Amino acid sequence: MLRLDDYLPYRLSVAANAVSQLIARAYRDRFALKVPEWRLIAVLADSGPLTPQALCERTVMDKVTVTRAAQGLARRRLVRREPHASDGRSHRLRLTAAGLRLHSRIAPLALHYEARLLSGMSPRAVEALGRRLRRLQQTADALSRR
Repeated sequence: MLRLDDYLPYRLSVAANAVSQLIARAYRDRFALKVPEWRLIAVLADSGPLTPQALCERTVMDKVTVTRAAQGLARRRLVRREPHASDGRSHRLRLTAAGLRLHSRIAPLALHYEARLLSGMSPRAVEALGRRLRRLQQTADALSRR
């Protein structure tokens, strides 16, 4: 019998939503950012300029969500569109200086929330959790390609 409280996909979804809502409030209240906007900023800060398609893949967000987030960030002059050197039909998004400054203000807050969320776990347990989550994601990705 399926019991939701014991069903891993349900527990993962509920936990992810709780964490996202906690962080979303902080980003919204302090920086007027929505979670998809923060995800784009974080990925662009980590990876450099990317196409919208690459951003969809890296953030696991759909094209409409990425497009809306990018438009909001562009209106605030936190990202800019630039031509794609090898694909004239596409463009890349790049953080502006203001976007980089905002990232440098948000990143410590993100790390603070992560530390608080993991504070009841030993470093070994945190490492093991990371490995297990990556393995679950790899397995889910492999199953979705079948």
